[in-house]
Amino acid sequence: MANSKRTSIADLARELGISPSTVSRALADHEGISEATKDRVRKLAQELHYRPNQLAAALRKGHSKTLGVIVPHIRGYFFPAVMNGIEKIASRAGFNVMMCQSNEELRREQQNVDTLLAAQVEGILVSLSATTHDEVQHFEQVRQQGTPLVFFDRMADLPGTSAVVLDDFQGAYRAVTHLIEQGCTRIAHLAGPQHLNTSRNRYLGYAEALRAHGLPLKEEWVYDLPALTHDAGRLAIEHLLAIDNSIDAFFAAYAIPTVGALELLQERGVRVPQDLAVACFSNEPFTNMTQPRLTVVDQRAEQMGETAVQLLLQLLKRGPSYSPPPLVLKPELIVRASSLHKV
Repeated sequence: MANSKRTSIADLARELGISPSTVSRALADHEGISEATKDRVRKLAQELHYRPNQLAAALRKGHSKTLGVIVPHIRGYFFPAVMNGIEKIASRAGFNVMMCQSNEELRREQQNVDTLLAAQVEGILVSLSATTHDEVQHFEQVRQQGTPLVFFDRMADLPGTSAVVLDDFQGAYRAVTHLIEQGCTRIAHLAGPQHLNTSRNRYLGYAEALRAHGLPLKEEWVYDLPALTHDAGRLAIEHLLAIDNSIDAFFAAYAIPTVGALELLQERGVRVPQDLAVACFSNEPFTNMTQPRLTVVDQRAEQMGETAVQLLLQLLKRGPSYSPPPLVLKPELIVRASSLHKV
């Protein structure tokens, strides 16, 4: 069986009968090493498939050239698209990316932070887990250690926080206004966890659109999703129809529960959009494949990732005195068949 042990500089030195420091300088093309010795070292390194430990070399110079990222999950479209944006800009800047998932769990998120700090990442990008409320000491620890920290999408309530977010309020306001323009007057809301800035601002945008157009905001028309799942959406619309079947539209804070709700409406013979119009966050690929296709608010996922890394690189360059306000991206409303109530 082949030896799977990674070849080290010490192995090369032992084989050649020279010191490890000589091998290291030969591989670095140091001018104090003869060309003959450099050739011997390079030839053996190639034969033994020697690969330098780039992380160790970077750490010796005081830089890991690695950025840490914590995401709640990588299901669906949004967070993978954000990661694409992060890796694109990080790679151009010469950084590697180490990604962790919190799986929407506070304890896991805390462990992720410990893992990234132990790996000596040069900065951390994070989107909060759904179960992180006021417990943000682990992020305070990051800042106390002098490691730049940037939140994206979901951000912690910390003074001086650097973040890149979407204007969720405006996205929700535009979606609900569109429903009103379609003649809808009794609009329900499938709401996410209100301690998250994303869910809270989407609710506030929904409420303000109703108020601005003189429509009622009824508490019973707002359903707090117990989870951001397909089944939760089914339960939501079942509950709403049971208490008031005169609802003529709903706006959902998340896409996956919307699909569950759409499925139940079809089972009940409720026509979308003729009987009940639908709009939601966000522009997941499957929203363009449902029947009918869903009207959505696009979250600028890849742009969010790119902007978050650019902000982190600025923090690294300018130092701890640089404390910009959160960067806010503009949402886009994409109108499809599910909301065209007038047809």
